[in-house]
Amino acid sequence: MRKFCRVAGAILAGVFAVAMAGSASAQTWPTKPVKLIVPYAPGGATDVMARPWSEKLTLAFGHPFVIDNKGGASGAIGTEAAARATPDGYTFLFTPAATLTVLPQLRKLNYDPRKDFVPVARVGDLVCGFVILSSLGINNIKELVDYAKKNPGKLAYGSAGLGTYSQMRVEMFKARAGVDILHVPYRGSADAMNDLLSGHVHMMNEINVIPHVRSGKLKLLNINYPTRHPDFPDVATLTEQGYPDSDVSIQYVVSAPTGTPRDIVLALNKKIVEIAKTPEMIARMREINVSTPIQTPEEVGKSLEQETILNGKLIVEAKISMD
Repeated sequence: MRKFCRVAGAILAGVFAVAMAGSASAQTWPTKPVKLIVPYAPGGATDVMARPWSEKLTLAFGHPFVIDNKGGASGAIGTEAAARATPDGYTFLFTPAATLTVLPQLRKLNYDPRKDFVPVARVGDLVCGFVILSSLGINNIKELVDYAKKNPGKLAYGSAGLGTYSQMRVEMFKARAGVDILHVPYRGSADAMNDLLSGHVHMMNEINVIPHVRSGKLKLLNINYPTRHPDFPDVATLTEQGYPDSDVSIQYVVSAPTGTPRDIVLALNKKIVEIAKTPEMIARMREINVSTPIQTPEEVGKSLEQETILNGKLIVEAKISMD
C-alpha cells in the first residue's frame, strides 16, 4: 500500500509539474526568436504585410519575430513546413487564408488545415481591386468587360499562383461577367508584378500594385470591398459597378501548429489585437491597403470555416482547377 501511495504521489507530482509548466509558459514566452513562416517569396503581398507585424511583435515581446519566406506550390510548401514544425510556440504561419480554405479543395496536400493548425489571429483584410496597364486606356469595369468581350483571350492576368485568392477574385469576376481572360500563375505576387510592369500580363489584384497606381503606370478599376478605399474615393466598388456578391474577401491570418500551448496562442492573439488597435498600425496597414479586423482565435476559426464553404461553391461555379 505504501509503495502504491509513493508511486501515485510521484505520478501526481509529475502531472502537477507538467500542468504548472504549461500554465507558466505564456508568462515566460518567448525566450528566444519566434519564426513567422510566410509561404510566399520576399516582396510579395503576404511578405509586405508580414514585415510591419514582425517589427511590432518584436518590439512588443522583446525577442525577434523573424520572417521565414518559404515560397512555392501556391503556398503549400511553406504551409506544410509550418504544419510539421514543433508546436512549442516558436513557429507560426503568416498567410492569406487561401492556403487553408482554397488550396486544400483543389489538390492533394501533405497537411490538413483542420487537423494540423489552430487559429491564432486575423491580421488583415486586403482592400484593393483589379488594376490594369494604363496604356490600354481602360478606366472602369464596364470598359474592361467591353474590351474583354471584343477581344476574348487577349487579356492576361497574373496571380500569386494556382489556388490563391488573387486567382479566385479574377475567376469569380470572369464567371459573373462572362468574359475570357487568360490566367498566368507565378510563384508569388512580386514575380507577377514584374511581368505586369513589363507588359507580359495586363492585370492583377494584389496589395503590392498601389504604388504603381499612384505613379500612373497602372489604373485601378474598382475596389473589392464593401466600402470604397479612403485614398481612392472616386473609384467605385465592384458592387457599385454592377457585380454584387462577387468580391471574394482576402483575409490574412496567423495560425499555429496543433499542439501549441493554448496560453501562448491567447497571449499572441492578445498582443496582435492590442497592436491592431493602435493608430500607428492602422495607418501602416492603410498604406498597404489593408484593414485590421479584430477577432479571437475562436472567431478566426469560424471565419475560416465560412470561407472554406464559400470558396468551395466558387470553385464549382467558376470551374477552377489546378490545371
